[in-house]
This record gives sequence, structure tokens and C-alpha cells, in this order.
Amino acid sequence: MSHGSRPPQQPPVEPSLELESGWHCSHLYYRFDRGVLAQLSPADLATGRAEVIAALEPTGDHAPARLQASVVSGHKADFGVMALDANPLKIDALNQRLLASRLGSALIPTYSFVSVTEISEYVPSIEQYSQRLIDEGEEAGSPAYNAKVKAYEGRLPAMNRQRLTPDFPPYPATCFYPMNKKRKVVENWFLLSFDERNRMMAEHARSGMAFAGKVSQLITVGLGFDDWEWGVTLWAHNPEFLKEIVYKMRFDEASARYAEFGPFYTSYVMSATEMLDHCRVGV
Repeated sequence: MSHGSRPPQQPPVEPSLELESGWHCSHLYYRFDRGVLAQLSPADLATGRAEVIAALEPTGDHAPARLQASVVSGHKADFGVMALDANPLKIDALNQRLLASRLGSALIPTYSFVSVTEISEYVPSIEQYSQRLIDEGEEAGSPAYNAKVKAYEGRLPAMNRQRLTPDFPPYPATCFYPMNKKRKVVENWFLLSFDERNRMMAEHARSGMAFAGKVSQLITVGLGFDDWEWGVTLWAHNPEFLKEIVYKMRFDEASARYAEFGPFYTSYVMSATEMLDHCRVGV
């Protein structure tokens, strides 16, 4: 290269709102303003119901890739929406359609959490899983060891797909809460070595595995997107399992020493029609 010549320019990066892997995710919560609802005419109520039902139809033309509505227990909200898609504006368009509907003037947004899906750094590779078996007493190359490694190798791709582009489980009860890991002087998660963090997260994962077939979990990342670092969504076969899994896992060292929790939103999955009927909107 001659003196003063310019280095070759890199091709420009094409702008995109889609992630290299995974989806955008939003949890949206709303309350109905009963005073405003009382002022709406029967015709406006009927039109508004139809617009909200169409906006929350998971198979609708404009629906995000995943869309679920639920009725919230308590006074924090009347209903919630969880939406995931490769395009974050497709998720936000859902929120705007709800607010622009005939019922929009009676909708009060009460909370939201914006995050993305990912494969956690604590999900063991096949090599790490194999070493973990040895550390737990399995003999490398034994029939039991080989069977466990082969089984893990077979299910890992599907597990990772579920983490990045999840399907909703067929469970009626759901709970969402945001959380952080502590940055206190004595208890700073981010100053621990990876091996220490990985050990504690492995213990945490084993506690969760005890609820297989009862509870399904999705962890999404709010770092850089919202006020909390992670969002935890739980779905349960029965509401009591929500209490049991949260109680059990709080005794794990990763939670007991390093976790900070935000508000909990417990709700029950329903179609938009069922949700509006339950909330006595236009019925």
C-alpha cells in the first residue's frame, strides 16, 4: 500500500430492526376506564369490541408471530397482552391498534416490559454438559453417560429454538415479573467469575426441572431495552404451581443472594372475546 493511500472501505451494514437470532417481545397491560365506558353508545361499544377482538386475534393478518391475551388478577390491570415477533414495530402496531379503537379512549396502559429472546450463556454446550455429568459422578464412556449425552444432543436444538422463537404452552395460568441481579458492594453478580455464576445457575435450573410438565418458563432480556435486566414469564398447569416454583427457586443461591424482583402480574389466558366478557365490556 503506498504512503497516504486509504484502506479499503467495508461495505455498509444494511439497517434492520430484526435480531440476528431471536425475537422482540413485549408484555403490555391495560385497565378499562369505567367512567369512559359508561359514556360510550351501544354502537360504539359493539364496534370497539369488534376492533379489539380483531386486533388480538393470534391468526389475524396483522398479528405478531406470537400473541396471547389474559385477564389479570388484582388491581394492577384488567388484562394483559404478550406479543413476540421478529419486527418490533409489528408488536407496537398492535398496541396502537388497541389505543386507536373505539374502546381506546377507555383503555389506560398501566405497565409494559420490552425485551428480546436469547439463548443464555448458561445453557451448556454438549461438551459442557458432558463434563457436568463427569463432575456429578458419571463415568465417561459408560452406557449411562453415553445415553445421557446422546439424549441431550438430540433435544438441545429444539430447546434452543423454543428459547429464541417460543411457542406458548397450553397452560391456563401465567405470571410475569421483571428482575435484576444485584450490584451491591458485597453481592455483585457481575463481579463473580463465570464458573461461579454458571454453578449457581445450574443449581437454579435443576430446581426448575422438578416442575417439568407443570410449569413452562421463558426468560427474555431487557438489558438495553427496559428498566429491568430480565423478564420471567411462567405458564402453569394449575395456579398453585406458580407459587410453588417461585418459592422453591428463591432458596437457590442465585436468587437468595443475588436476585431483585419487580412487580408480579398473575393472569389467566383467554381469547379476546372471553376477556371482554369477563371484564363486562359491552355485555
